[in-house]
Amino acid sequence: MPTLLVVDDSIVDRRFVGGLLQRNHEYAVEFAEDGDAALARIRQSPPDLIVTDLQMPNRGGLDLVTAVRLHHAGIPVILMTGQGSEDMAVMALESGAAGYVPKSLLSERLLDTVEEALASAKADRTYERLIACMSRCEFDFELTNEPALIDPLCDLVQQRVSGMRLTDATGRLRIGTAVKEALLNAIYRGNLELDFQQLPEVREELIDRMAIDLILARRAQPRYRDRRVTVAVRIDTREAKIVVGDMGEGFAHANLVAPASLDSRAGRGLVLMRAFMDEVIFNDVGNQITLIKRRE
Repeated sequence: MPTLLVVDDSIVDRRFVGGLLQRNHEYAVEFAEDGDAALARIRQSPPDLIVTDLQMPNRGGLDLVTAVRLHHAGIPVILMTGQGSEDMAVMALESGAAGYVPKSLLSERLLDTVEEALASAKADRTYERLIACMSRCEFDFELTNEPALIDPLCDLVQQRVSGMRLTDATGRLRIGTAVKEALLNAIYRGNLELDFQQLPEVREELIDRMAIDLILARRAQPRYRDRRVTVAVRIDTREAKIVVGDMGEGFAHANLVAPASLDSRAGRGLVLMRAFMDEVIFNDVGNQITLIKRRE
């Protein structure tokens, strides 16, 4: 039974988050009121995953993420972000947090985010030993705009970077998240040319693999139906390089300003990619992105 540790200085919020997690009866949920109490509990009995508030007295979520990554690297940390904490949340993601959920969307997203993090952290040890013997791998894909293809491709990349020991369990999840965001943008913003007003509502449906009328209609139109997403992956013992391209018209990436709010659906993909990867490079047109993660 996986053990989850909820860290929040508000007893009301702790109970609320604990209730959401206990909807899955396979989870054992424990609680801590701040980062210091959480670290003491971790030293006694390490949990399988931590869900923490970002802003707390004594030791906040940012310091907790740093300490866990340093001393307990195998434990994923999920942040709960409130309005106005975007800059600190980005710092925490860069410091090693596995993911985040805006507090306004906990009911909708928390369980799925936790389940994904736990699944990523759990690896088959025999398979890992085999992949650890690999010194280099390359593969290329030409994908249709089919949502069901995204997760298997992300899983493949995660398996390789983890098996070749480029990163730990948290880093593996972060790379998978960055690749997923690049693929989502290539399909939605690139090939299907959905704008930010349409994009947020549709992205959630894609992640949930629900067929929605807008996507199906756009994919059937002659202008879009033959467009493909190209993915080139090169991984060796020094770095992982993933190049994702689409057949859209691109965008003026040179005009990008500060990262969008993490609590906002619009633009969050670029925030995560920049936080999770060592380099994020666009081509001149803006319809190809290169993600680079170096060995930790």
